[in-house]
Amino acid sequence: MLMTPSQDTKKLPVLVVLHQETSSPGRVGQMLVEKGYPLDIRRPVLGDPLPSTLAQHTGAVIFGGPMSANDPDPFVKAETDWIAVPLKENKPFLGICLGSQMMVRHLGGTVAADKDGMTEIGWYPLRATAHGRLLMPHWPKMVYHFHREGFSLPRGAQLLAEGDVYPNQAFRYGDNAWGVQFHAELTRAMMQRWVVRGEGRFIMPNAQKGSEHLEGRMIFDAPLKQWLSDFLSLVFERHAAEGQQAPERPMRRSA
Repeated sequence: MLMTPSQDTKKLPVLVVLHQETSSPGRVGQMLVEKGYPLDIRRPVLGDPLPSTLAQHTGAVIFGGPMSANDPDPFVKAETDWIAVPLKENKPFLGICLGSQMMVRHLGGTVAADKDGMTEIGWYPLRATAHGRLLMPHWPKMVYHFHREGFSLPRGAQLLAEGDVYPNQAFRYGDNAWGVQFHAELTRAMMQRWVVRGEGRFIMPNAQKGSEHLEGRMIFDAPLKQWLSDFLSLVFERHAAEGQQAPERPMRRSA
């Protein structure tokens, strides 16, 4: 567990859940710290415990990873079950890629590969829905992906953005739970590492070559970065500004 400093020690930390020893919260972490939130970084896959309550946290973010939300590993089930905590306490929760898929599983939805084996590895179009545009007027037209599974839209969730191969790209559940399939958090150094380490996946159906990942960043990253800052303010700052919690929302649980 690692606590990072913040400019505003009055704000409660954001719980950050990562899935590899060398994983980083990237720009999400940088932007949260800039907004005044300390980071409480934990890696359950390495034995770090998750808190039984978020009373001492502003909210939580579960990041992506190379594993699947369908994997039988104990930590995958434990994290998926743990999502009951922010949902019950109505604390801000953000799932990114694997984290969003875990939330979908928790809510009774499904996580699966495209029937034709198509992947999204590289830059692909994003379209905000009417719900998404009401929440945020400006969405990026292209976003970065690195996945070969998508998710169904949980019952009761609002679809905020959609794509071509995997239609469900961003959603909101209740007042304070959010999931996104794509990666806005990558710094340039992180993307370069992913391109090197993930080279073997670039031959998969619909995947882009490594050079296209880095070239696309030069073209598409600026609006994605601005969107991320605005989105994190929507998720965490809006909740803090309201100064109170809404009534608890009934939860759907997977079998």
